[in-house]
Amino acid sequence: MTRPGAPLGGEQGADRDVIVVGAGIGGLYAVHALREHGLRVTAYEAGPDVGGTWYWNRYPGARCDVESLDYQYSFSQDLVDEWTWSERYATQPEILSYINWVAQRLDLRRNIELNTQVLQAVYDEDTALWSVSTDAGETVRSRFLVTAAGSISATMVPDFPGIEDFAGEQYHPGKWPAVGVQLAGKRVGVIGVGSSGVQLIPELADAAEELIVFQRTPAYSIPARNRALGADEIERARRDHRRDAEQARWSHSGINLPITGQRILDEDDAQRLPTLEKAWKLGGNLFLSAYIDTGVDLAANDILADFVRDKINSIVRNPVTAERLTPRSYPIGAKRIVTDTDFFATFNRDHVRLVSLREEPLQRIEAEGIRTEGGFYPVDVLVFATGYDNLTGSLTRMDIRGRGGIGLRESWADGAHTYLGLAVAGFPNLFTITGPQSPSVLVNMFQAVEQHVDWIVSAIVTMRDRELIEIEATPEAEQQWSSQVDEALQYTLYGHADSWYRGANVAGKRRQTLVYCGGLGTYRGICEDIAADGYRGFRLSAQPGLVPESAGTVGGTHRTEEATR
Repeated sequence: MTRPGAPLGGEQGADRDVIVVGAGIGGLYAVHALREHGLRVTAYEAGPDVGGTWYWNRYPGARCDVESLDYQYSFSQDLVDEWTWSERYATQPEILSYINWVAQRLDLRRNIELNTQVLQAVYDEDTALWSVSTDAGETVRSRFLVTAAGSISATMVPDFPGIEDFAGEQYHPGKWPAVGVQLAGKRVGVIGVGSSGVQLIPELADAAEELIVFQRTPAYSIPARNRALGADEIERARRDHRRDAEQARWSHSGINLPITGQRILDEDDAQRLPTLEKAWKLGGNLFLSAYIDTGVDLAANDILADFVRDKINSIVRNPVTAERLTPRSYPIGAKRIVTDTDFFATFNRDHVRLVSLREEPLQRIEAEGIRTEGGFYPVDVLVFATGYDNLTGSLTRMDIRGRGGIGLRESWADGAHTYLGLAVAGFPNLFTITGPQSPSVLVNMFQAVEQHVDWIVSAIVTMRDRELIEIEATPEAEQQWSSQVDEALQYTLYGHADSWYRGANVAGKRRQTLVYCGGLGTYRGICEDIAADGYRGFRLSAQPGLVPESAGTVGGTHRTEEATR
């Protein structure tokens, strides 16, 4: 029998209690939290160092769109007190330095295998263990498998006709070379104006002899208004950290936004204009919090969007270019809002051109450039700022096999299905940090990660203490959760845009709601209630394969542990 506090699964031949995939912000906190409870844990990281997304996204201009004083671990007052951020919005190098510092400060590297990619993970139904195989030729058996592979990490380049014929240099922001890229005297083409493209384009304009931006859908972008942080701001954040962090944990976005309660529809133009100008000067994502109705009401959203459209027109001198850069087909905020530094002003430079792929669709990529229906554009370098297979790609690109040898990729062929974005029916003892159908990318990622890891670790420790070895979401729980996820979307404007929140950026990917829009605080309450109710919606057992038919529906109150005895 396993005594409370002892490692799991030793008698059944497990090499580890938990294998974690990934050593970004989620994987690092998982290693720390699991280790604090005496669990044997190893994390595998494909990269040569920790950092995850912030290791790979080294492109010029890469910067977080959440303020630095919010974008950090909140579980430790010591970490908050000992690290000093330099800017309001930290750059990629500073964030990566922070992550490396945390790994060193908490001595996490001794539990991390770097330069090691997980090739396959197979669940053994007879022993209730995962066999995890890596490209180092090692196979390790573990009771639990926890994925921290990242929500925005699976780089994607569409299958453009002729792409293999291009004779020049090719880059993706998510795999930017560590040594940088020399662009002086070169003609550069960029495809895409999402977050990475918007941050990268002004930097490329500074370096290249000629820059051509190929845009399909224009983006709403808000000036970041970045600046150095004052000593008084840092001191206040440290002094009030515990209070602020607790409030953020139960907030909608994982950030304590300055919400006024004002409705834009309750004001006339003379009243709302000063508020909008103030929000524009404040900059960043805080712009969207100026009024409470712009994210849920199309009429209110139109007023906010028109204000931004007018700003674009006032910045970009060429009226044709300004119109091409102006979003009109979807509400502001319905796609991920972008924050920038001089993005729109970049198109006033003589050596920068904008090509609308709506007006002249791309025909093919040729050896020396891009051919559209409007002509040929010679380039020496192509940058594919075309995004990622978000929310599911990092998971389906691994060979994860559950009951009956069914692969996760196969199980999700008709769309992702999860319970809480944490677990998947048919895949016992698998947990997904910030997985699809959780709040994930809609909220402060550090808060999302900490909430998920804390819940997962509590579930694993509960199983250890109760001498249980298998936990699995039920199909009924998944179905009901998917309905809740779809319902939450209806209260927002996200459904009015073809975005990667709904899988619309990947050809052939099923359109579905891939994020929970009900807010972090509401989601946290749901997760805590489920755990308090004996992990409602999960089947728990003390023996491999012991699956009670009546246990574990979302709506019931039956405690599945009792059903297994």
